Amino acid sequence: MGAALAERAKQSGALLGKARCEYRLLPAGRMLNRCEAGSLMPFQWTINPYRGCELGCHYCYARYTHEYLELDGRDFERLIFVKQFRKDLFERELRAVQPGEWIAIGTATDPYQPAERRYGVTRAVLEVLARQAGLRVALTTKSDLAARDAELLRRLAQRNDVRVNFTLTTLDAELARRLEPAAPRPDLRLRALRRLAEAGVETAVFASPVLPGINDGGGELEAVARAAREAGAKHFGAQMLFLRDPARRVFFEALEKDFPRLAARYRRLFARGARVDAALREALEARVALIREEMGFSRRPASCAAGWGQLALFEDAAPAPAGGSALIRLRAAVAEAAAAARV
Repeated sequence: MGAALAERAKQSGALLGKARCEYRLLPAGRMLNRCEAGSLMPFQWTINPYRGCELGCHYCYARYTHEYLELDGRDFERLIFVKQFRKDLFERELRAVQPGEWIAIGTATDPYQPAERRYGVTRAVLEVLARQAGLRVALTTKSDLAARDAELLRRLAQRNDVRVNFTLTTLDAELARRLEPAAPRPDLRLRALRRLAEAGVETAVFASPVLPGINDGGGELEAVARAAREAGAKHFGAQMLFLRDPARRVFFEALEKDFPRLAARYRRLFARGARVDAALREALEARVALIREEMGFSRRPASCAAGWGQLALFEDAAPAPAGGSALIRLRAAVAEAAAAARV
């Protein structure tokens, strides 16, 4: 399959050249992809209308997907492949989706990146989905372009279980630009979220990834959560930075340039692999659970097992153990885990 995909990519025709990137047409293949058996992902099907992402987030875990096209992961934001959409094929693919299974849109590329304004593949997908019933659909984005489809998403939600997730790593526009060079400003994402929430679409905010010493300071995560709640988000989550190659190489280059004082710390944090130590991850989980509890975010049970890295789209706080005050136990857990995890 990988060889066939790479061959299709080589045969792709150029659609448009821009200063920062080039758009190419990827000949028709599957739009709906089944997660591999035994996957830990909290969804069963994925849709990525594009390959590559112009937003250019330095930490993006999905850079490795360009290697399937026999391209370097550094080309992820430079060569954007627009998937050829065929309504008849997509409708046929949807027949395989079973009741209760989740379809996640935007797991490896932003479905509302700049290419969507010109080519509209995401909207074409949503128009087909909106004619279905009984589906469970989650869409994840960093773009305020999602507000364009507020009415379409409202129609989709009338007969289907729908959630739109906005990634919001910080409220600081300058910091966001350093981490996510071509992504819309945080305030624009919150405005789009409010528009969808007012249209009756269920929304969530993921403050992911959390980068130690960069966006995890006292009150920073809480401020993002508060802004999300005020904009109408029903759910909130955050996960620690996950680094595998080639994202690791790209991130460390950006770190040396923009945050040189943290370079040595990050080399220690990720010395043993793609994840930080469990103690740091557990401290963050406890902090997020406390935020959910105190700010009144939904604690709807997770649909299935939590995913890895930034792909845990539906992870919710686990119920607290019996006995005692949940808030007191959560505060104690945060303090204890943070103390044990200081680097």
